[in-house]
Amino acid sequence: MRRITRGAAALAVAPAAVAAIGTSSAHASDRTVFNCPGGAVCIYPRDADIHSSTPTNVYYSYGAHNLSNQFGNHYVLNNQYGGANATADLCTGYDGVDCGITIEMNYFKKVDLTPINSIVLNRP
Repeated sequence: MRRITRGAAALAVAPAAVAAIGTSSAHASDRTVFNCPGGAVCIYPRDADIHSSTPTNVYYSYGAHNLSNQFGNHYVLNNQYGGANATADLCTGYDGVDCGITIEMNYFKKVDLTPINSIVLNRP
């Protein structure tokens, strides 16, 4: 829990920074973090507090997912499991094209989703 608190504090100081959500000895698939189920990548409502909000978009399957009607700043949390390669890429093109932002497993980031048109969940 301390890593989550430290990660949130770091994010408050530097909003563009990526913050860790921490790890646990429990099986990762059982771990819900900030209302995001284990094994998922979650997008939270615009300008919402990640600590008390419910995600509006939850993705479980690997590959590209096109976004619609996502404008402004949103938290994106990568709560996948399975290894260091379980990343989430945010892309300006549809179908996972022109990806420029990567969120590592067990991290979240506040991102302006206005130019983002797809998210890619990468297989570990």
